[in-house]
Order: sequence, then structure tokens, then C-alpha cells
Amino acid sequence: MIGTISEWLWWDRLWLPGNLTWADLKDEEGLVYARASHLYVTVPYALVFLVVRYVFERLIAIPLAASLGVTEKTGYKVEHNAVLEHYFITKSKHPGQVKSTLTQRYHRSTSDSKSPLHELSSLLDCLCSWRMVFYLAAFIGGIIALYDKPWFYNLREVWNGYPRQSVLDSQYWYYILEMSFYFSLVLRITFDVKRKDFKEQIIHHWATLTLLAFSWCGNYIRVGTLVMLIHDSSDILLESAKIFNYAKWESTCNGIFVVFAAVFIVTRLIIFPFWIIHCTWVYPPDYYPPFFGYYFFNFMLVILLMLHIFWAYLILRMVKMFLFGSLTKDERSDNEEDEEEDGETSVTEDNDGHVKVTNGCGAGGGANHH
Repeated sequence: MIGTISEWLWWDRLWLPGNLTWADLKDEEGLVYARASHLYVTVPYALVFLVVRYVFERLIAIPLAASLGVTEKTGYKVEHNAVLEHYFITKSKHPGQVKSTLTQRYHRSTSDSKSPLHELSSLLDCLCSWRMVFYLAAFIGGIIALYDKPWFYNLREVWNGYPRQSVLDSQYWYYILEMSFYFSLVLRITFDVKRKDFKEQIIHHWATLTLLAFSWCGNYIRVGTLVMLIHDSSDILLESAKIFNYAKWESTCNGIFVVFAAVFIVTRLIIFPFWIIHCTWVYPPDYYPPFFGYYFFNFMLVILLMLHIFWAYLILRMVKMFLFGSLTKDERSDNEEDEEEDGETSVTEDNDGHVKVTNGCGAGGGANHH
């Protein structure tokens, strides 16, 4: 059964044009072609990335936060109040759930005051520093790997000789390191701060890994490196803006954000669809008859384009707040836990001992979500 599945999965017609088979892509005369077995190394490298990230956060990201003036949140111990707890339990439709919520908030408040490292990491969002460093290194590496290649300047060269295109060392390491990095993000995503676009992030990471893996196995490596370079260019600015946002350097954050918004729109909504997707959709039929891999690869690129449009919508909302209001948080910064608390009913006791009930979404009581 395993042999049958493997034979079907690696059927020539799925991966290669109709006039070629895997036998035509044998390593010989100094030519090395991409193989699925090359990608196994991304698993241990992803684990290495997790270790490096842990060390980076402790030795670099947190000291960087302190140097930028980022301070930890102060934890306030919640005092037991029998009047308020009695009101909650007697008036709530779900007293057991309310009591559990009160207990959780009490333990959370006490634990927060005892774990400044966790608060500091959350406030700075060390993930931003880590991703910024990687994207910067990957972008520089991508420029070095591509600046002297003809397909960097003429997109028709992407398909010259396809699929008999030998894998270069620079392409190999560019792919392996990018895939290992995204695989490490997938392994850590459930432990990181959850944002509004948590589901979209998961889709993005898996779509990216699937696209990179398929493009590697199908030898779409030349266009794959161009796609990675385009994405890394704007991601550097996004993560940089977040870091200065957490540090309350508003002028620096706003300046970087304006540049990021412009670069994002140009690279993701102009260059990506009208250059890259045009290159993968229009040019290939001039070199070989369309096959399954041709349609699947373009389908994955369109999924990424849809995600770009979604994030462009969030960026435009932030631009609106930047121009007509105050931009204080990343549009995606809310975690699920905060959103749940903002919608809860709160009970307070005034100076005269009267109990006052307010709703978190009411006037003056709602959190300002950005």
C-alpha cells in the first residue's frame, strides 16, 4: 500500500511536463536536481532555530527592550472582596463559570507580579525582534544569491531550460533556511502571543511551507527565490515598526510604518501579482504544455495573494488611524484572552458602598482595539 501511494504521489504527470519523466532528471555531469529527500534536513534545522531563538530572546531581545526604554507591566494583586463575589455568583446566569473566572483572574494577577520576564517578553513581543533579524539576514542573503542571475532582471529566463535546471548552492541554502525558519514558527505559534489573525497566520505558514516544498520538488526554484525575496523585503520594516511601537518611540514607529505600508503595497499587491504571478501563469505555456504542477503552483500563489489583500485591508485601517487618530498598537496585537475579558461585565463598589455594574463594551468601558 505504501508503495502504491508513493508511486501515485510521485507520478510524473503531477510534477513534470508531459514530455519528461523523473529519469530525465538524474544527477550527472555536475548537474544536481532538487529532490524531496533534500528537505528532510529542515526538521533538525527548525529545532536549531528554536534553540537559537530562545538564546536570542534572553541575551539580545530583552536587553534591547530595556535599552529602548520598554518596562515591564506592574502586576497588581487582587484582593478578595466578599460583596462583589457574592453579587457575581447570585446575579450571574452561570455562577460556576463566574466563580471560575474570578479565581483565574486572581491567580493571573498574582502570577503576573512574580514573572516580570514573561511580561517583558509579551510587551516587547520578542518574536518581532527575532523575525526582524531573520528577515533582514534572509533579504541580504537573497540579494547576494540573485543579483548576478539573469532571471532576476528578465523573468522569461525563469523558464529557460525548465525543468532541467541544476540547483545552485545559494538556492539550496536560501530554500532550506527559509523553510526551516517557517517550520520553527509553526512549532511555536501556539505558544506565542495570539493575534486577531491567528488563523490566517497558520494558513500563511502552512501555505508558505507547502508552496516552497512543492516548488522545490517541481524545480520551480528560480521563481521561488524571487517570491521569498519579495516577501522578506516588507517584513523587515513591519517587525521593526512593531519593536519601536512597543518602545513608545512614536515618531520612529510612524516613519517606519509609512515606509512599510508603501513597500508592502508595491511588493505584495503590484510586483507579486503583475510580475511574479504573470510570470508563472502566462510565460510557462510558451515553453511546455500546462500540467497539474502548473495549475497547483499558481493556485498556491493566488492563496498568498488573498492573504496579502487581507493584510492590506488591516494596513489601510492602521493608515486611517494614523491620519485621523492615534496609532498605538499593531492591528493584529490583540490576543484572544484580552478580547474575552473586554466583553465581560464588571462590578465595582463606590465610596458609599454601593455596587455598580458596567459592561466592558459600554461607553468608557471598552478597550481600544487596534
